[in-house]
Amino acid sequence: MSRRYFGTDGIRGTVGEPPITPDFMLRLGHAVGRVLKAQEAKPTVLIGKDTRISGYMLESALEAGFASAGVDVLLTGPLPTPGVAYLTRALRLNLGVVISASHNPFGDNGIKFFSAQGAKLSDAWEQAVEAALEEAPQWVDSGGLGKARRLDDAQGRYVEFCKSTVAADFTLKGLKLVVDGAHGAAYAVAPSVFHELGAEVVAIGCSPDGLNINDGFGATHPEALVRAVGEHQADYGVALDGDADRLQIVDADGRLYDGDELLYLMVAERLARGHRIAGVVGTLMTNLGVEQALERRGVAFVRAKVGDRYVLEELLARGWQLGGEGSGHLIALDCHTTGDGLISALQVLQAAVRSGRTLAQLLDGVMLFPQVLINVRLRPGQDWKASTALADAQHSALAELGQRGRLLIRPSGTEPLLRVMVEADDAGLAERCAQRLAEVVRQG
Repeated sequence: MSRRYFGTDGIRGTVGEPPITPDFMLRLGHAVGRVLKAQEAKPTVLIGKDTRISGYMLESALEAGFASAGVDVLLTGPLPTPGVAYLTRALRLNLGVVISASHNPFGDNGIKFFSAQGAKLSDAWEQAVEAALEEAPQWVDSGGLGKARRLDDAQGRYVEFCKSTVAADFTLKGLKLVVDGAHGAAYAVAPSVFHELGAEVVAIGCSPDGLNINDGFGATHPEALVRAVGEHQADYGVALDGDADRLQIVDADGRLYDGDELLYLMVAERLARGHRIAGVVGTLMTNLGVEQALERRGVAFVRAKVGDRYVLEELLARGWQLGGEGSGHLIALDCHTTGDGLISALQVLQAAVRSGRTLAQLLDGVMLFPQVLINVRLRPGQDWKASTALADAQHSALAELGQRGRLLIRPSGTEPLLRVMVEADDAGLAERCAQRLAEVVRQG
């Protein structure tokens, strides 16, 4: 069964355009409530959000929809997506709901759901919700309506959870960190986590106004972090995205580490502690150099489809614990049930502190292949799959790359973009092939 509303990461779109409208959110809350009530008579859901101004409107509509189906609601206010996943599990609730469009600009928003175990929900669950959306509402009577209340200590609970994922004797004392919250969901909790572990914290991107989320700050705009680390002569900089499940790290020299390198560091830290790592899950975009470095250390590596939900599915299927994407979505199932930018940052910093080495030193010997990624905006109705010109260009590029590299063309799951990636042992070769392919898409 095809899905009408759910994409690769929940439901997402432009605010004011279907389905990101208050009337749809009312229907969605009611439909999800009915699906939940098929399993439990009086379920309770947790609703968190990022800092977009549209969150107020969507939160109210969802709350009303849940109440109309007889579902109780707990409201956290702004809280990172992984914080909602954690509290849903810790408080033994039936469902976690996040109002966020992650790294998208403020004019977008979306809805994500987490199970009672704090994990992404299955395609079958999403299909059940879509089926309920097509049915007429079944309003409960006044005596059966759901209630709503604020969870005032949500941020404090999540800060303590993040701190609990590192060793009890771990400290960041003596380190100066720049923490960039992207003016998003982690604007309050991120500086607190690092400060309470002993670091001197310089906070940037932590002044949300409802309109500035991801605007020039955060993991998708790391240039602000690089500048701040240099200006404040900090040891490291940590940047999160709007809902804080994505991470970028900068060192004192201004070097930016992507998710592929950070994933390797998390693996290396566990190996240094004597842990056995059966395998690691990356994606079709993961740099070939990281795959080769892991295999040299005896760690198996497999590629999932792009998207943290697919990485998680592969981890669960194989019984492995570590996986992630180059974009900075990293998953450590020995710490949390979902990807968490803050927890991943702590894992990486713990590797540096415990070893007494810099991140660059820890990555010595990991040779990344030059990788060029170009995002090409698609026109409405543009059928890139049917383009013979693009097929010919791909065939030509593959012939030129031979055994020296690879290419991947895929649509974004959240925006009308086609992502063109070329990886090769020579940067010039990768750039030429990527630009040719992107130009064909633009002309198509």
